[in-house]
Amino acid sequence: MGPSNKTVKEGIPAWTGDMADHIHKYTEIYRVSVPLPEDAPRVQGYDFNQGVDHRALLQSYLNTGFQATNFGLAVQQINSMIERRHQPLTAENGSVEDDPSNCPCLRSCTIFLGYTSNLISSGVRETIRYLAEHKMVDVLVTTAGGIEEDLIKCLGPVYVGDFSLPGKDLFNKGIDRIGNLLMPDENYDTFYNWIKPILNQMLLEQNTQGAHWTPSKMIHRLGKEINNPESVCYWAYKNNIPVFSPALTDGALGDVLFFFSADNPGLIVDITQDITRMNTQAVAANSTGMIILGGGVAKHHICNANAMRLGADFAVYVNTAYEADGSDSGARPDEAVTWGKIKLDAQPVKVFAEATLVFPLLVAETFALHAEKKITNETQE
Repeated sequence: MGPSNKTVKEGIPAWTGDMADHIHKYTEIYRVSVPLPEDAPRVQGYDFNQGVDHRALLQSYLNTGFQATNFGLAVQQINSMIERRHQPLTAENGSVEDDPSNCPCLRSCTIFLGYTSNLISSGVRETIRYLAEHKMVDVLVTTAGGIEEDLIKCLGPVYVGDFSLPGKDLFNKGIDRIGNLLMPDENYDTFYNWIKPILNQMLLEQNTQGAHWTPSKMIHRLGKEINNPESVCYWAYKNNIPVFSPALTDGALGDVLFFFSADNPGLIVDITQDITRMNTQAVAANSTGMIILGGGVAKHHICNANAMRLGADFAVYVNTAYEADGSDSGARPDEAVTWGKIKLDAQPVKVFAEATLVFPLLVAETFALHAEKKITNETQE
């Protein structure tokens, strides 16, 4: 027979059946806490009773918790890179023979910026272009799409669409989807028609002048030829910022090289010389900072170059990848420490977030803020 309820004195229900007459003492679950340091930061979010102050809102992230706090730490880390970069140089660390005027040994800190192609497809392109335009970073590393999409956007527009637009319908309409962005497929034909005579000239210079093309030299040439201030590659060319893309053929650039070489064989693009140049950017540096948006080739290429100098001094990752699958894309900064890609005493930060949301805000609180202060100081003087 199952247990039943009955009422006892003062109307308190009692349980009859198994364990009904047993009295059990509860264990005390609350513990005495060790006091935290007096200066330990306390959680405090933004108070909108103070009005809408976007600057103060972003500054409040540091004590908000979770990824907002990581954002605040990333701001501190990038500002440390910038402040180190602005410090007077005390000693030169070696030299770079191919361009001594732009040698990392002449700067107190060399900042590497890596990004995936989708960010150039998006409006983050304008943020990256701003950094290149004003020489705020020293080395760029991206994928093939990070080059071609930048150039294609100078030749034809990319539109905002929707993640859920049916693939079959878009294919039949000649529209390519990049997340929720739409690229008319004819833009690639326009790109091929633009780049073909440039490739012809590069092949001619190789055969008649002994030009030795590498991915970075090719990107430099394309930046010159596009001659458009909306382009990241253009400003990298103008400001002599090296742009490395070790997987240059993995995209539309690979397609056009394939089509071009079928009719005009012989063009050589040497990746060996570029790995020497890339690694030397790190080796010659007095200190280095890494800002890496996304994962894949761009992330590892920068990290591996910094292993050649036993690690970067500063590092910020922004991506949504997790380490459970063992991929380098998802690896946290501490894994890079084990490989000597980040220094043991560094304070690297990973922001688990999608870069289009986060990177423009990071730039607003770091590079752009420093530029604004510089302009204000110069005006007051």
